[in-house]
Amino acid sequence: MTPADLAELLRATAATVLTERGLDAAVLPAAVTVDRPRNPEHGDYATNVAMQVAKKAGVAPRDLATWLAEALAGQSAVDEVDVAGPGFLNIRLAKSAQGAIVERVLTEGEAYGRSDSLAGTSINLEFVSANPTGPVHLGGTRWAAVGDALGRILTSRGAAVTREYYFNDHGAQIDRFARSLVAAAQGLPAPEDGYAGEYIAEIAAHVLEQRPDALDLPEDERQEAFRSIGVDAMFTKIKADLHEFGTDFDVYFHENSLFESGAVERAVETLKASGNLYEKDGAWWLRSTEYGDDKDRVVVKSDGNAAYIAGDIAYFQDKRARGFDLCIYMLGADHHGYIGRLKAAAAAFGDDPATVEVLIGQMVNLVRDGVAVKMSKRAGTVISLDDLVEAIGIDAARYVMVRSSVDQSIDIDLALWASKSNDNPVYYVQYAHARLCSLARGAAELGVSADAPDFSLLVHENEGDLIRTLGDFPRVVESAASLREPHRIARYLEDLAGAYHRFYGACRVLPRGDEEAEPVHTARLALGNATRRVLANGLDLLGVSAPEKM
Repeated sequence: MTPADLAELLRATAATVLTERGLDAAVLPAAVTVDRPRNPEHGDYATNVAMQVAKKAGVAPRDLATWLAEALAGQSAVDEVDVAGPGFLNIRLAKSAQGAIVERVLTEGEAYGRSDSLAGTSINLEFVSANPTGPVHLGGTRWAAVGDALGRILTSRGAAVTREYYFNDHGAQIDRFARSLVAAAQGLPAPEDGYAGEYIAEIAAHVLEQRPDALDLPEDERQEAFRSIGVDAMFTKIKADLHEFGTDFDVYFHENSLFESGAVERAVETLKASGNLYEKDGAWWLRSTEYGDDKDRVVVKSDGNAAYIAGDIAYFQDKRARGFDLCIYMLGADHHGYIGRLKAAAAAFGDDPATVEVLIGQMVNLVRDGVAVKMSKRAGTVISLDDLVEAIGIDAARYVMVRSSVDQSIDIDLALWASKSNDNPVYYVQYAHARLCSLARGAAELGVSADAPDFSLLVHENEGDLIRTLGDFPRVVESAASLREPHRIARYLEDLAGAYHRFYGACRVLPRGDEEAEPVHTARLALGNATRRVLANGLDLLGVSAPEKM
């Protein structure tokens, strides 16, 4: 019985108890909260549901808790229920109910932890979307890992997820990039507002390989040649690096297409017609404060040119026209103001602002020998995705980026994350999986089978802790999906690896020497197989490999 199963049992039992006593069962929450006590002596699980609803039902919390305890005591899945304090319920499950968790993992296999809670929901997940003016830096690398993991998690809940990269190929930054390439090709320093570095020289050389006459062209044509060829080369590099990192996209959407197709102009006209744009000082402003933004936003500047937000507005309208129920934007730390303006744009088009979600990722810092490494795309001192992968490997790079909440900055200690020790979190988790694979191979050599296990034999404290940790997995994945927090799965995997290592240290799984295999060995081997399965499922959701040998 998983925590979710127990929560359903508790709610159903509470509804029956309240109804039988002439009380209103409608006071019960849609979902009952079930937690694991910090002190295992208090039981396997605990709930405060009696305290939560007693006042609404018109009874004392401890009285309601006592009634619930009496009703639960008659359930075959429950071994013991105690009432604690003002009305907490501490519950200890029957061994057969705990064994059912292991059986469920083994039966469902790769599907364990998945659900259809988001079935029928179409989600546009836009992430990375770095400007094609340089390689993917550490901030973009974080979104590549987190975005891909979030896409996997949402898909595991049944959602139809489209991973999208917004290709910023329109605007001043592209002009600066092209001028920087021209300067490099001419052997001149980068423009004051331009980009420098080895990658600029390499792309400039590539442009001249494709167009040997590029420097001889008239200025406008020369700028366009370096722009078009250079941007294409940079973006090809970005896509290749992301693919090697295990992050691919379903759609690469070109910002410039919104202007070329007239989508921006149509969006502006729609908002003018609805009265959500007004003219002031020669410019057109979005009435975004009426929809919760901190200030109105200029959409068309006084010179007649579209402001940057105009493209964002047209892009949102395009996403909704493609049928997406939810548009998730994953943006950098300097884009916090986009939350209000994007939600306001949605409302101005008559959409529910909840169709827009914006996740803001904080900075990533690289540490070498205890000293932070500074980076600047303009100066050419960029620490890129492939630099990080070269230093610590793909799995460690993905895991370190996913392991922390996106609203926290990350300091990456290269020595730690490159190490093969239990201090390295990804190594710790992967080693648990590899150790379990080795255990399975050893069992096969000894002829020990995991068939027909008797889980009632798993009575050791560490066995119970491992089983209950396995039971937490579906709820952890659900939380990671609903809260958009993939780091919850990484932290869970570390807890699971720890529970397994403690189990392995205390409970002998395979017979030694000439010992005959006993039923307890079969049960423990089955528990190990279930643990291996959940570790693999969790690592897959993060896009991290589950090695069989290390």
